[in-house]
Amino acid sequence: MPAAAKTVTATPKLSNSCYFHSSPQWHSSCRAQMFVPKASAGNSGKGKNKKTNTNTPLDAIAENNKLTKQSSPPPPQQQQQQQVSISLDDVNPVGLGRKSRQIFDEVWRKFSGLGQISRTTRDDDMETLDALFVREGPMCEFTTPGAQNTTVLVVGATSRIGRIVVRKLMLRGYAVKALVRKADEEVVDMLPRSVEIVIGDVGDPSTLNVAVENCNKIIYCATARSTITADLYRVDHQGVYNLTKAFQDYNNKLAQLRAGKSSKSKLLLAKFKSEDSLNGWEVRQGTYFQDVVALKYDAGMDARFEFTETGQAVFSGYVFTRGGYVELSRKLSLPMGSTLDRYEGLVLSVGGNGRSYVLILEAGPSADTTQSKLYFARFTTKVGFCRVRVPFSSFRPVKPDDPPFDPFLVHTMTIRFEPRRQKPVEGPSGARQDLRTFKLILEYIKALPTGQETDFVLVSCTGLGVESSRREQVLKSKRAGEDLLRRSGLGYTIIRPGPLQEEPGGQRALVFDQGNRITQGISCADVADICVKALHDSTARNKSFDVCYEYVTDQGRELYELVAHLPDKANNYLTPALSVLEKNT
Repeated sequence: MPAAAKTVTATPKLSNSCYFHSSPQWHSSCRAQMFVPKASAGNSGKGKNKKTNTNTPLDAIAENNKLTKQSSPPPPQQQQQQQVSISLDDVNPVGLGRKSRQIFDEVWRKFSGLGQISRTTRDDDMETLDALFVREGPMCEFTTPGAQNTTVLVVGATSRIGRIVVRKLMLRGYAVKALVRKADEEVVDMLPRSVEIVIGDVGDPSTLNVAVENCNKIIYCATARSTITADLYRVDHQGVYNLTKAFQDYNNKLAQLRAGKSSKSKLLLAKFKSEDSLNGWEVRQGTYFQDVVALKYDAGMDARFEFTETGQAVFSGYVFTRGGYVELSRKLSLPMGSTLDRYEGLVLSVGGNGRSYVLILEAGPSADTTQSKLYFARFTTKVGFCRVRVPFSSFRPVKPDDPPFDPFLVHTMTIRFEPRRQKPVEGPSGARQDLRTFKLILEYIKALPTGQETDFVLVSCTGLGVESSRREQVLKSKRAGEDLLRRSGLGYTIIRPGPLQEEPGGQRALVFDQGNRITQGISCADVADICVKALHDSTARNKSFDVCYEYVTDQGRELYELVAHLPDKANNYLTPALSVLEKNT
């Protein structure tokens, strides 16, 4: 019997060059992949030489064998093409979208690995690869303007945040130096090949001079290995002081080489190191009441300013008169060519019994003091020695109708003590002192330089997630390091994140706040991104803030107006988030 003719429907294979159209016809590139077996074409019944069934039984058997050979399975490649079929899953847009995302994620994962140059790369190829992948290659869209000329020192580069900070800096084109305590194989493998590794310890000042060389900015994300008080003091307190001092010394050294002065150096206004340094300071006293009223409440007041045998300049006395005050005043004598409008505030190194004072600046034409205006700001000291930072932005006019404060016109400085608004302070013995007496030890008064960008980014903490028994010690060391940074004269940004979480960044909105009121955690990647963005953001300079994931408080218990910003590399979320926060905090 003649073999029945078979009809094989060719199924096109889907590929990158094949597309679906509303027309029933296939794309030409897709049609080229169609396979039609010869057996089907030869028995379609439409050929010109169609044969009739006139064979004998033996001939029929031979013909059947011939047809069997012709209809044998095609080669494996052709058989695979025949078995391809189209289902609804293949054309489901949801499935196609999911598949495309998987392909893109895989390509991005491989592409991102290019930035993490393997340490098997030869030294002579390092610079070439760095320029190819970061500065001139496909990563150029992430490059921050000016990053190529900026070297950033990352302290704590192997920490949870530091490792991400290093890679984000490299991706944006920065030159990165990493300060590590030991350069063993495990530490070296954690850092990309193009990072310059410097061995040192923040607790040892002698090892930091090499680390800060050629550095323009510092990101400090080191943490103590334990909650032992000595460890906390060495890293969070003394470590910040040692690094800020080394960085300032390096900037001053560069300025001397240029026959100038560092833009980060403080301007010395007064230094009380000898008895001659007290010349020009005048002690005065007065009252806020009229003469008749003052006589009624006059109980006596006295003050003196002297250089003691111990080598200290002490301003001390008492004010028992109601509404009375005593003050120490002097006309400023600035170096030639220096004006206070190039600075953003004052820092006083003082000691004493923890009283609060009023700092008064007199501004106006120096030739005619009758046209001068008075501006004041309050500051509080601690028992013992401390440094007090008073920004010019905190000065307010004594008379509300006076114009805003202009540092350029300042010619006289006054430190005033008054009994009112004094808060009780317990002495070392626990006995309370008379709030009408005071003692202020003056070491120096300096002007803090101004600037547009942050010089030092410090990652601190809010105390959340820390063991309750050690929380007080941890916060004490962290806050002491923050205070040292504020008074260093460097432009600072202090970040206090919530409990750190190991998860991808940029997934949830962030809340920026001040006042230690946040309750949620935050991703390490988000904290690292804030550190990098703060380097060139003028709104981040001289600000301290808390940050965590967005959360919603109970109705009627809102602590502040919730302003959340979603991290995204396509927009600068940090500027609007920090612009509403208070400066010099």
